[in-house]
Amino acid sequence: MIVAFSVAPSGGPAAGSESDSVHDAVAAAVAVVRESGLPNRTSSMFTEIEGEWDEVMDVVKRATEAVGRYGTRVSLVLKADIRPGHTGELDGKVERLEAALDARG
Repeated sequence: MIVAFSVAPSGGPAAGSESDSVHDAVAAAVAVVRESGLPNRTSSMFTEIEGEWDEVMDVVKRATEAVGRYGTRVSLVLKADIRPGHTGELDGKVERLEAALDARG
């Protein structure tokens, strides 16, 4: 499965938070994702992660908890592509798209 998610703090700084900066909070979430060892990619709006259901959702949960230290609330947007039996799709989907575009001339 591939999960694309975006997580951000809201509601002002949490008590004891290190910073009220959104980029610091997002960096904390992305660090959790990268430390997971699962295939991942981060763009300006979303982080994508690929793996089995339980391992991906565990990483999303821990990333969300990391962001929770930066605000009194957390906003989480999540989209999942659940395709049992397929791996390597984080890059595979993009490669097929690029090939289709190249074929168009």
